Amino acid sequence: MSKAARKESRRKQPPGARTAPEARPAKGLSPDKQLDIYYYLKLNRMVEERLSALYRQGKVQGGLYGSKGQEAISVGSAYALAPQDVLAPMIRNLGAMLVRGVKPVEFFLQYMQKEGSPCKGRDTSLHFGGIDRGFVPPISPLGTLVPVLTGVALAGRMLGRKLVAMTYIGDGATSTGDFHEGMGIASVMRLPLVVIIENNRWAYSTPVAAQSLLTDLAEKARAYGIPQGVVDGNDVLAVHEATESALDLARQGKGPVLLEAKTMRMRGHSEHDDAWYVPEEERRFWEKRDPIALYEKRLVDQEVATPEELAAIVERCTSEIDRDLAVAEAAPSPRPESCIEDIYAPLADPGSEEAAPKTPASARRS
Repeated sequence: MSKAARKESRRKQPPGARTAPEARPAKGLSPDKQLDIYYYLKLNRMVEERLSALYRQGKVQGGLYGSKGQEAISVGSAYALAPQDVLAPMIRNLGAMLVRGVKPVEFFLQYMQKEGSPCKGRDTSLHFGGIDRGFVPPISPLGTLVPVLTGVALAGRMLGRKLVAMTYIGDGATSTGDFHEGMGIASVMRLPLVVIIENNRWAYSTPVAAQSLLTDLAEKARAYGIPQGVVDGNDVLAVHEATESALDLARQGKGPVLLEAKTMRMRGHSEHDDAWYVPEEERRFWEKRDPIALYEKRLVDQEVATPEELAAIVERCTSEIDRDLAVAEAAPSPRPESCIEDIYAPLADPGSEEAAPKTPASARRS
């Protein structure tokens, strides 16, 4: 593309959008790993499409928060993590959880509140996880995970573990107190924390321009004296490369890093929101920048895979989803009496109860 053509292309873009860089070879990723990333991208979208269909059939309980158009951020960033790192996804980071080892059957059981779901039918959405699995459960108040992961990074340091804590926030969450409090303590303590802003241009129905005058929200890192970066969130390999660099900085003891991935939420805030407030011009612009379609074209153009090989991966995703959904559909609802389980700790055997430690004299009131 000529310089004049690039300038004209930028002129036509909606505010905040970036021109996609011309496709270049993947840096440090073998062809097998590039196809592995494609598998997770497709699995992310196809699981969410199936969940959307279940929602319309009345089989999903509660809300459903999809990530169409943002899959490259979830997959590209999580794929850069080391096994010992700890991740805290958001409600739109189903793809990151897939990369961390969650199977589709867990999502189906969870959203349908079936017996055997990670939350035992007592909660829906992506509200499950476990440190032993390498990720902290997502929570609905966005921004709150920043101070939580600051604590994880501090705990890792105190335990002598070379882990990096990584989490995501939306553009709207960069205006919350939790975000600033977490970044403040993480920066002065030089904690190994990576925070990725998924700037999808809309905080529910509030556009970015209505809450910040910054062109790049990553500029907020300047207030804390920490490294920052901006990446095309619809380019999965660019996201992967930028995240690797951020993780390296954090692992070297350079403190937290703030990375902004620019993208567009191609659905409403959730399934009940038809996103009537998004201008049609903006929607059409981003539809042409579908991250999965762009990646498919790159894989074929650079002869990493043939269209037939990509179709085989899609078939594999379909087979796995069909199998896992059948398991979830056949699963029973939770037993009614199970609602009072896990409230109290089990009673200890009186015969094996250890004597309570005595209060030190210095701590007693006179």
